[in-house]
Amino acid sequence: MPHFEEHRSLLTGVAYRILGSVADAEDVVQEAWLRWSRVDEAEVEDPRAYLVRVTSRLAIDRLRWAKSRRESYVGPWLPEPIGTEPDVAEHAELAESVELALLLVLETLSPLERAVFVLREAFDLPFAEIAEIIGRTEPATRQLARRARDHVRERRPRFDVDGEERRRITERFITASAEGDLDGLIELFASGVTMVSDGGGKARAALRAITGARNVGRWLMSINTPANLAAFMASIGLADVSGLSFGVATLNNAPAMVVSVEGRVITVISLLIVDGEIDTIYLIANPDKVAHLKPA
Repeated sequence: MPHFEEHRSLLTGVAYRILGSVADAEDVVQEAWLRWSRVDEAEVEDPRAYLVRVTSRLAIDRLRWAKSRRESYVGPWLPEPIGTEPDVAEHAELAESVELALLLVLETLSPLERAVFVLREAFDLPFAEIAEIIGRTEPATRQLARRARDHVRERRPRFDVDGEERRRITERFITASAEGDLDGLIELFASGVTMVSDGGGKARAALRAITGARNVGRWLMSINTPANLAAFMASIGLADVSGLSFGVATLNNAPAMVVSVEGRVITVISLLIVDGEIDTIYLIANPDKVAHLKPA
């Protein structure tokens, strides 16, 4: 099925942006493949448009189901991180507009608003095509797009740091964390820094956002003690912390701290930096959300 394989990365990009979940996006793309396998390709005038339409509709339906499931999620819910290294061909379409902070803003949109925003802003589809995908008139689709765009513009955090500086600050964060340097951490933080942790009830994590430079720093230092590390490892089914390693990987188009044990990723930390300071920390420890990643 050459047409499907040609567009697989595009379809993954559409599904991931709409859903914010790697596993759900892969399920949607697999279902799209099954539907494509029952179609006579010779009768499809535009395979790309057809596959985007099928994938988008499947993703919208799955997002409606996922939203209800996320209401009972244990602790804060964060999107699944995904690798966006330049040489990862499968995810080449994901290189832009997949920042975790943006995906969190998209979580506040309705499924239709989110789909319209993604298809228009990320993939520049014509409104007529988007209207056909979501089953609305073109004027109604334009209204959805305007409402979604205004909502995102109001809530989207500022990204005013270039990639090199962001990586440098991330590396300093890793060094201070690994060395237990509380003052070094606090020096990197904005005074009102916030940390959001996602353990999903499957790994030890803060169940509420933590705010304030010293509070966040102390919490990060507390999980670095032997007793708390052992408790965390036990919560995800591991017993030995001797192989613990820290590294930097490009996830969601930004440098992120990746913590691994013996080749298994156990935690990802992504930093939102504003005016040269760490404004927000996203910590993802739910094993279901990091198991697909490779160690840095």
